Amino acid sequence: MKLLKGMALLAVIGSLSACEGGGIGVGSKQDKTVDRGFDNKHLSQLVAGIWVDPIGCDHWIIDDGVEGYLSPRVDKYGKPVCSGIAPPNTAVGPYKDGSTFADSI
Repeated sequence: MKLLKGMALLAVIGSLSACEGGGIGVGSKQDKTVDRGFDNKHLSQLVAGIWVDPIGCDHWIIDDGVEGYLSPRVDKYGKPVCSGIAPPNTAVGPYKDGSTFADSI
C-alpha cells in the first residue's frame, strides 16, 4: 500500500513540475488580447458577430475554430444592449471570418 501511495505522489509531483508559472492563475501576466489559435492574430483583427442570449440581449462573439470569445455588448453607460437584431439563442454576423480554419472550409 505504501508503494502505491508513493507512486501516486510521484506521479502528481511529476505532472505539476511540467507546469509553467506564467499561465493561468493568480499573478498571471498572459496577454489576453492575443489570439492563441493557429493564426495568432491580435483580437482587434478578428471579426465579431452578435449572439443574442435567451433574454434577448446582445453579446459580441468571435469564433476562430479553436478558441471562442464572448463578451456582453453594452452601451456607453455600461447597460446591456438588447437590439432585437435576431431571435434569442441566435448568432448573426461574420463571427467566423477571422479564422484561418473557417476560411479553409
